[in-house]
Amino acid sequence: MELNLQESERRSIRCIVKLGGAAITCKNELEKIHDENLEIVACQLRQAMMEGSAPSKVIGMDWSKRPGSSEIACDVDVLGDQESSEFSKFVVVHGAGSFGHFQASRSGVHKGGLEKPIVKAGFVATRISVTNLNLEIVRALAREGIPTIGMSPFACGWSTSKRDVASADLSVVAKTIDSGFVPVLHGDAVLDNILGCTILSGDVIIRHLADHLKPEYVVFLTDVLGVYDRPPSEPDAVLLKEISVGQDGSWKVVNPVLEHTVDYSVVAHDTTGGMETKISEAAMIAKLGIDVYIVKAATAHSQRALSGDLRDNVPADWFGTIIRFSK
Repeated sequence: MELNLQESERRSIRCIVKLGGAAITCKNELEKIHDENLEIVACQLRQAMMEGSAPSKVIGMDWSKRPGSSEIACDVDVLGDQESSEFSKFVVVHGAGSFGHFQASRSGVHKGGLEKPIVKAGFVATRISVTNLNLEIVRALAREGIPTIGMSPFACGWSTSKRDVASADLSVVAKTIDSGFVPVLHGDAVLDNILGCTILSGDVIIRHLADHLKPEYVVFLTDVLGVYDRPPSEPDAVLLKEISVGQDGSWKVVNPVLEHTVDYSVVAHDTTGGMETKISEAAMIAKLGIDVYIVKAATAHSQRALSGDLRDNVPADWFGTIIRFSK
């Protein structure tokens, strides 16, 4: 697998954050962003990233017109007197939610076969949808004063071989971070050496970024409190507070102790594998010695996870799932 990242280019990354598609979009409503959640997530990210005291005024970086507005919000005059804000190094990856999944599943992009007109059209349609979402997330974070740069895996040279990452030019990500920006990547339609094309999920992207950038911790923001032993909508669903990962990558629930197996269900139009894929990828990250937190977005619990407050002590009133390596 070609990753194009020299040892000297590895940087001290504090956190990689996954914005789950179900948390930042209305997943049952085609291409609709959950504006309230995204706004809170952006604010929490800014608070977690700031080193020292944050300036009293947020200087927005989105100087483009917004729908329904006739003016551009631009704080150039204020910026002239503003001291440079120091952000700790974060990387953001987001899922597609109600963007992209519909187009991909209807055309079969995740199964490959670019020689088919429907697949080629779906490939284009999927990328239009997910890059539109990426732009809106970049804009939301930029309005909070976070210097975000949208980075599409397809355009940055990511490709797969039978859905496994075959090539990824991580030097672009490293240079972006070193220049003081926050890369914002996303699940994407990419070329596949064997299948022709497929869908590269945000969860897989995070695992490869974690493997080579070695962040201090990883946070998955979702639309539920964490990982449950069955779909959380079912009666008596139990929140799994801690999952332990062994040397061989296998994992088991250690808190609470369960006497039954964990059940998963995948939404019909989800082409990326759902919760089972998320846990498998998180377990591979934890195996590297990197703690993973899966927590509900836009809550006090997510703020604690993003700020790194849980690494030394997990308070009893924190609700989420920790996945960590069992030494």
